[in-house]
Amino acid sequence: MRVLLVEDDDTLRESATAFLRASGFAVDPAATGKMARSLAAVSPYDVVVLDIRLPDDDGFVLCTALRGRVPAPRILMATARDAVEDRIAGLDLGADDYLVKPYALGELVARVRALMRRPDHAAPTLLQVEDLELDPATREARRNGRVITLTTKEFAVLEVLMRARGRVLTREFIGEHAWDDNFDPMSNVIDVYIARLRRKVDGEGEVPLLSTVRGAGYRLAVPSRG
Repeated sequence: MRVLLVEDDDTLRESATAFLRASGFAVDPAATGKMARSLAAVSPYDVVVLDIRLPDDDGFVLCTALRGRVPAPRILMATARDAVEDRIAGLDLGADDYLVKPYALGELVARVRALMRRPDHAAPTLLQVEDLELDPATREARRNGRVITLTTKEFAVLEVLMRARGRVLTREFIGEHAWDDNFDPMSNVIDVYIARLRRKVDGEGEVPLLSTVRGAGYRLAVPSRG
């Protein structure tokens, strides 16, 4: 899942970006409101971690602007410990949750995952397609009891496919949700990861779940009969 991290503190931004990426998220960091607006204008985000106090922008206005995008991202506000009024104002403007600064990086990851589990985001705790299961919290994948060992990026691509079970996803869609702004849309990297996943997910004797829809993209579902 793709995260926009808006934080003007260089040290915190760099450490939080590294921790989120190590936890399997695709992260685009932004040091200013202007940068955040530019990134949001060209890329869809599942979650935005937003520092309300920015040097160049009104965090509350930015929160409203981000919530107005389609599809609207989840917004996790980051506020100072004593800024109760900021938390109230942010929640009233549509933010989904808040995180008190300074925060532990483990709590940041846990709250981002919790936002992804909200019912209206269609993101159940345990993702399942037939006998294939994926647990975003524990980073474990199994099929019919068989443990599937995945790299961080393989897990991210499979998570995108499983959250959209049955739908045909274009390479562009997968790239937007599983990579950050360093993704090169002209490369064949997605095809490479799909090939790796197919070898791992569809074992010998198992019904193939990961299919290529020629000219359209990829789909994770039981193949139609007839």
